[in-house]
Amino acid sequence: MLKKQKLKVELNNKTILVTGSPGFIGANLVIRLLSEMTVGTIISFDSMNDYYDVSLKEYRLALIEEASKTSLVKHVFIKGSIADKGLVDELFEEYHPSVVVNLAAQAGVRYSIDNPDAYIESNIVGFFNILEACRHNAVEHLIAASSSSVYGGNKKVPFSEHDMVDHPVSLYAATKKSDELIAHSYSKLYNIPTTMLRFFTVYGPAGRPDMFYYSATQKLCRGEKIQIFNYGDMKRDFTYVDDIVEAIVRVMKGAPEKCMGEDGLPLPPYSIYNIGGSTPENLLDYIRVLQEELVRAKVLPKSYDFEGHWEFVGMQAGDVPVTYADSSALEVDYNFKPTIDIRMGLRKFAIWYSQYYK
Repeated sequence: MLKKQKLKVELNNKTILVTGSPGFIGANLVIRLLSEMTVGTIISFDSMNDYYDVSLKEYRLALIEEASKTSLVKHVFIKGSIADKGLVDELFEEYHPSVVVNLAAQAGVRYSIDNPDAYIESNIVGFFNILEACRHNAVEHLIAASSSSVYGGNKKVPFSEHDMVDHPVSLYAATKKSDELIAHSYSKLYNIPTTMLRFFTVYGPAGRPDMFYYSATQKLCRGEKIQIFNYGDMKRDFTYVDDIVEAIVRVMKGAPEKCMGEDGLPLPPYSIYNIGGSTPENLLDYIRVLQEELVRAKVLPKSYDFEGHWEFVGMQAGDVPVTYADSSALEVDYNFKPTIDIRMGLRKFAIWYSQYYK
C-alpha cells in the first residue's frame, strides 16, 4: 500500500471548529485539544437535542468548561443546529475556522426507521451547510464523521475503504454514504482538503446511552432483561473512544495534499479511513467481559444472575451480523492503530458508571 502524501498542519494558532461537541466523541476531542494546544481558539457547536438524556450532554459540556479553565487556548460554545444555514454562515464569517471537524449528526441505526426526517435534516442538509461554509471560507482541512454502517451487509471481511458500499441497509447508513459522495464532489470542485472517517462501534465512559454496552448496563441495574440480537451470533469491531480521538488528532495534523491532474484541473484532495480495532469480538464474549467489570466496579453484586437476564432474539431491521475494520491505511498514512482492548475499555466504563450514577 502506497503512503498518501499529507500536508503537515500545525494545530497551534489555529481556529478549530468541532461540531457535535459536547457529543460523546466531540467532547473527548475538545478536551484533548484544550489540554495540548498552547495558542488558538476552539469552537464547540451543538444543538443539545434530546435524542438521548440531555443531562449527559450537559455533564460533558461541564467537563469541557472545566478543562477550558486551565487551558492556554480560548474556548467558545455555540448552541445551534448545523441544519440552520444562517447560523452556520454567521459562525464561519465571525470566527473563520481553518480546521473543521464535523461530528454533528443524527446517530443510531434503529432510530432512523421511525424518525427518518431527523436524518435528512442533520446528516444531509446540515452537512451540506458545513460544506458550503467551507467552500466560501477557504478552510484548510475538513474532517467529517462517516460510519462503519456504510458497509451494509458486505460479506467480505475485513471491510476495506476500497470495497463497494452501494447497498446500505438503513437510512442512517445511506445518509453517511451520501455525505461521503457529496464531500468528494466538493473536494473536487472547490479543492477542499477533506478526510472522511468511518468509525467502528465507539464505546467508553460517558458514551451514548443507546449503545448496547450502556443500555445493557442500565437494564441490568433495573433488573430488566437485555436482548441479545441474532441469538448471540454477532461480532463487532469495538473501538475505545480514546483510540478514536487519537486517530482524529493525527488526521487533523495531516491534510490531504492539493495537486493538479493531467487535465490541468485539481485532483480531489480527499481521503477515507476506517478507524476500528481490527479485532471483531463475539457479542457474548463482550457481554461477559462487561458483566465481570460491572461486578469488579461494584455496580452489580457477584451474586447477580446475569444469564437469567439474557433474552435471545432475532436480528433487528437495519442491523448487520458482523463489523470488521481493515485499518491498515490509517496505520500506513498516520502511523496509528487502535490499541485499547475491550477488557480495559469496559473497565474504564464500569468505573465511570459507578461514580456517575452512585
